[in-house]
Amino acid sequence: MPDSRYWNPHTETLPLDRLEALQERKLRDLLDWTFARAPWQARRLREGGVEPLSVQTLADLRRIPFLTRADWMAAQEADPPYGPVLTQPPEAAIRYHTTSGTSGGRPLAVLDGAKDWEWIAEMWCYAFWGFGVRPVDTVFFAFGYGTFVGFWGAQYACEKLGALVLPGGNMSTEARVRMLADCDATVVCSTPTYALRMAQEARRLGIDLPGSAVQRLILSGEPAGSIPATKALIEAQWGAKAGDTAGMTELGTVMMFECDHQPGGAHIIEDHYVEEVVDPATGEAVGYGELGERVVTSFGRGFIPVLRYRTGDLVCRVSADRCSCGRGFDVYDGGIRGRADDMKVIRGTNVYPGAVEAIVRRVATWRSSRCACTPPTASATRSRCRWSSPSAATTCWPSSAASWPRRTRACGSAFGAPRRAACRASS
Repeated sequence: MPDSRYWNPHTETLPLDRLEALQERKLRDLLDWTFARAPWQARRLREGGVEPLSVQTLADLRRIPFLTRADWMAAQEADPPYGPVLTQPPEAAIRYHTTSGTSGGRPLAVLDGAKDWEWIAEMWCYAFWGFGVRPVDTVFFAFGYGTFVGFWGAQYACEKLGALVLPGGNMSTEARVRMLADCDATVVCSTPTYALRMAQEARRLGIDLPGSAVQRLILSGEPAGSIPATKALIEAQWGAKAGDTAGMTELGTVMMFECDHQPGGAHIIEDHYVEEVVDPATGEAVGYGELGERVVTSFGRGFIPVLRYRTGDLVCRVSADRCSCGRGFDVYDGGIRGRADDMKVIRGTNVYPGAVEAIVRRVATWRSSRCACTPPTASATRSRCRWSSPSAATTCWPSSAASWPRRTRACGSAFGAPRRAACRASS
């Protein structure tokens, strides 16, 4: 295709009224298909007072009841292994995948057909092309290639683009670093924390990553990809631009990406999803610039209808003009900020792990952080931050003594408790 800035120039630049008209048409088609092919979801909709003609516009979307992970998991446990959510018989599927399991519970299992995987690769093409990846690139995947969907779709997207794929599954960190350097990888895909781990290994091996062929990193899987201090650290250690993406197994694939203008957030792929942002406690919509929980309706899945799925992700939506790239897609400022169930209230202040990381990463000598909150007492809720040092494992203090009081003040201030925050360092 021509070297346009956009993978799909037509839909990525649609004016708002035409983009919403497209979404509404797809929403009506999705409802018709759900009632015709998905009895379990159809029953849930009817129990919520929704009929096929009840939803005609985006404003009607709120009539549809939320779908939660707990709903989906309960159905799957009652009717294993996939639950009653499928629109086609399992033998029509070509792929089996699961959620990551990082929530601590049993992973959800999903099936996809050939049409699903065409769409999954297409969504990743939006992300790769938008961040500047082209057919001439060589893309290394630091990914385990297990049942978790992860970067599977991204690999097919690179093949669709015509880029050379270097699969880095079942390899040690040393082997991965050597391979991407020896094969002149120009793009590396990994989680943010593993990008830092590979940079650490490269220094140990004497491999100069900033002097290598790597020009871009595609990050996914963790909120850290949009934390400015973490991203700056990754870019400095690799000498390359880093772009954030996010996806979910439940939704099928990636649904937001950072373009090469790097606006400080990720564009929503709005021609294939309708994204709402709601108050996690009330379920009511919140406006631009307000933190809330993502609720997603996906138009691309061919085996499982996904209508108003509560993701648990915390985001802050801003208008498309936040970015100068010309897309009509809104932006999640700061990407995914965290998880609604990760929040802790410290002296009346909402605190998220990402906020702690944003503070700790400002000091280059710190490698990682852990935030532990003590139980409430009659007097106050106290916070305790434990940080690890990149120095010897036996030490339990920062390598720079001067940074210790600075970290304590910064973290305490962020928690609204500058004098009474309980802070300790650990290896």
